[in-house]
Amino acid sequence: MRLRYTVLAACSAIFLGGFLVITPAAEAAPAIRLGKIQYDPSGKDTRNNAQLNREYVVIKNVSGKARNLTGWRLRDRSNHVYKFGTFTLKARSSVTIHTGKGRNSAGHRYWGRGWYVWNNTGDKATLRNASRNVVDYCIWSNGSGIKYC
Repeated sequence: MRLRYTVLAACSAIFLGGFLVITPAAEAAPAIRLGKIQYDPSGKDTRNNAQLNREYVVIKNVSGKARNLTGWRLRDRSNHVYKFGTFTLKARSSVTIHTGKGRNSAGHRYWGRGWYVWNNTGDKATLRNASRNVVDYCIWSNGSGIKYC
């Protein structure tokens, strides 16, 4: 009788263990993420640089260590591409990519464009690392002009 319970327990452990082994682990969230996207700033669409810079994307580092973003790319569906030059994003901080022109700093980068990038009626922002692997993306349709990813 004791042998029967031992065999039953062993078979149960193997059977249940099989389920535990084949259950995939949850995918880790990326350390670098897209945050807020201001794709349709209030006011009239003009070529005024101040207005262009009100269109932006916030990229966040949610990790506890600085991350090198040199060579990373931010792209829309129409293939407008912002490429990071030499840049390190500090731990638990963010950088805002503005559409227009300006002076780059640790918290603000400027695309240098003379017209808007993000489509007001729907678009997709894709962030790729230097190896061109997708790190994060965010999709929106016609809405309030702001998307929190």
